[in-house]
Amino acid sequence: MSGFVTKPEPVQVPGLIHLHTGKVRDLYRAESGELVMVASDRTSAYDWVLPNAITDKGRILTQLSLWWFERIADIVPNHVISTEVPAGAPADWAGRTLICRPLEMAPVECVARGYLTGSGLLEYRNDGTVCGIALPEGLEDGSELPAPIYTPALKAEVGEHDENVSYEETARRIGSELAAELRQVTLAVYARARDIARDRGIILADTKFEFGLADGRLVIGDEVLTPDSSRFWPADQWQPGRAQPSFDKQIIRDWLTSPASGWDRHSEQPPPELPAEVVERVRAKYVEAYERLTGTDWPTDWV
Repeated sequence: MSGFVTKPEPVQVPGLIHLHTGKVRDLYRAESGELVMVASDRTSAYDWVLPNAITDKGRILTQLSLWWFERIADIVPNHVISTEVPAGAPADWAGRTLICRPLEMAPVECVARGYLTGSGLLEYRNDGTVCGIALPEGLEDGSELPAPIYTPALKAEVGEHDENVSYEETARRIGSELAAELRQVTLAVYARARDIARDRGIILADTKFEFGLADGRLVIGDEVLTPDSSRFWPADQWQPGRAQPSFDKQIIRDWLTSPASGWDRHSEQPPPELPAEVVERVRAKYVEAYERLTGTDWPTDWV
């Protein structure tokens, strides 16, 4: 069992129709047909959306995505039309709202991996492959791959696991031309972002993107290159052969699986609330990632 510990009621805004409540984002449609994406401060772990909010998390994801969109615009356009808060919306939507053009979304999560970790490490230890792609012998947890690889997945509903699939399977489902373009653009964006992050002392271990079509042209959507969609590691602490320190919610996972939480992740019971100290440590990691990548201080005057 998994999903929301407590599913939030959608905010009602005049002129907006609520379409979907996701793990982090709430999606609306404006009367004009444009989509309104609002990034909440919700956080998830082990397929559960937790009861705690991480203050400013939604804004950090949104502002970091906007920063990255500018830096990959010559590779692929994005879906953002405006960041203006719709009339009648809560003041708290400032900094976390994107007005976007509707896309015909590709039913594929496009994952690029430059380092061996996570589920890829488990598969490699068993089979010498990652998502069916053969890799050299002798790699360890955190090893840099000889070259980045593209490992697509099928996106799951809230509370379900994404399903890794082969490139050939995506080509069968969506057509060889679109599958090839998704792979090419995913690896190009990853390479650009990896080099930018490296210049700022951060390793981009892996990341995932979502793409759609607008007037037949590939467009990148949702969030990009944030601590929620990517593994960022401090370069000066990188040491293959062990788990790497990171700028994501690993702190939450570690606490939930520790004796202190009293929670069994394999049970049907929902996870408990996070201690305030854990919440603050996670927020600090998100802020640090934003500041190190962008080179600017995190704003404090959104509302």
